Amino acid sequence: MNLLSIPSFDQIAAQKACKRQDVLTKPLGSLGLLEKLSVSLAGMTGSEQPQFKQKGVIVMAADHGVALSGVSAYPREVTAQMVLNFVKGGAAINVLSRQAGAKVTVVDIGVAYDFKGIEGICHRKLAWGSQNMLELPAMTREQAEEGIQVGIDVVIEEIHKGMDIVSTGEMGIGNTTPSSAITAILTSSPVKDVTWRGTGIDDKRLKFKIEAIERAICLHEPNPQDPIDVLAKVGGLDIAGLTGVILGAASRRVPVVVDGFISGAAALVAAHLEPAIKPFLIASHQSAERGHSVIWDHLDLRPILNLDLRLGEGSGAVLAFHIIEAATRILNEMSTFEQAGVSNK
Repeated sequence: MNLLSIPSFDQIAAQKACKRQDVLTKPLGSLGLLEKLSVSLAGMTGSEQPQFKQKGVIVMAADHGVALSGVSAYPREVTAQMVLNFVKGGAAINVLSRQAGAKVTVVDIGVAYDFKGIEGICHRKLAWGSQNMLELPAMTREQAEEGIQVGIDVVIEEIHKGMDIVSTGEMGIGNTTPSSAITAILTSSPVKDVTWRGTGIDDKRLKFKIEAIERAICLHEPNPQDPIDVLAKVGGLDIAGLTGVILGAASRRVPVVVDGFISGAAALVAAHLEPAIKPFLIASHQSAERGHSVIWDHLDLRPILNLDLRLGEGSGAVLAFHIIEAATRILNEMSTFEQAGVSNK
């Protein structure tokens, strides 16, 4: 795995965007967060009037050994079944991406199923799922690093094809469990404060899930100062891949629209590996998962939407594309007071 050089946030482009916002035909600051978002996008891209012509969502799919211990309401086979649903265009992420005009890239980085010969999948399988972290480290350090590299390679390949803004997505039954473990460790939070119901487990199974995460952390003793050690011991291949997507996109000045709790856990790992990526992150929404707000607070990000989503797949991030496009259109297409012949105050 080769960590990439991350460019600086372009303060000059951001300042120019801010000055333009101040002379558009509206009271100063009256479009609130839309104005701030457009200025941030200018700084990310290095363009004072950014626009996005090719939106994309990268969905990392992987199975998790811990799912076999009963931490999820769904069986592990659903991961592969949903990947096939993505390919057929029948999942929520497909519907929302069609509406937003975004390309969906589905990556098999670690699903316990043979997709050989099936088109529409980016075949990058590193393992047939992770190990059960209640017994063994979820991955080796080498696998975690390889997973990050897969994410870097996939996103840079999509950027070369023209993608200029990316959202993160995932599919993996049981993946809120490693996400809670990662969040607890990297934010120094109690496990119970960052663990919730995932696919809809009841109180009894939630209690078991919290205890399972605590046991895994105690068993493997991940080093909070070493994010790859944390990722390897209690993470998953989908999270590793998304970490790479975030790092790779930031290295090319491509804004990263971070989806839900699992994507947030990947953003935590990426930010601890390379803090310079933080200005390139956009918090798409506040999910119903308890630990999601802890992640946003830790990264000092304010989510755009709050719709009580807890699906994953990139669904909330793709919905946020509409707000992001609105912000850039306001900046680029609205008339100034001088152009419109409107008196300023």
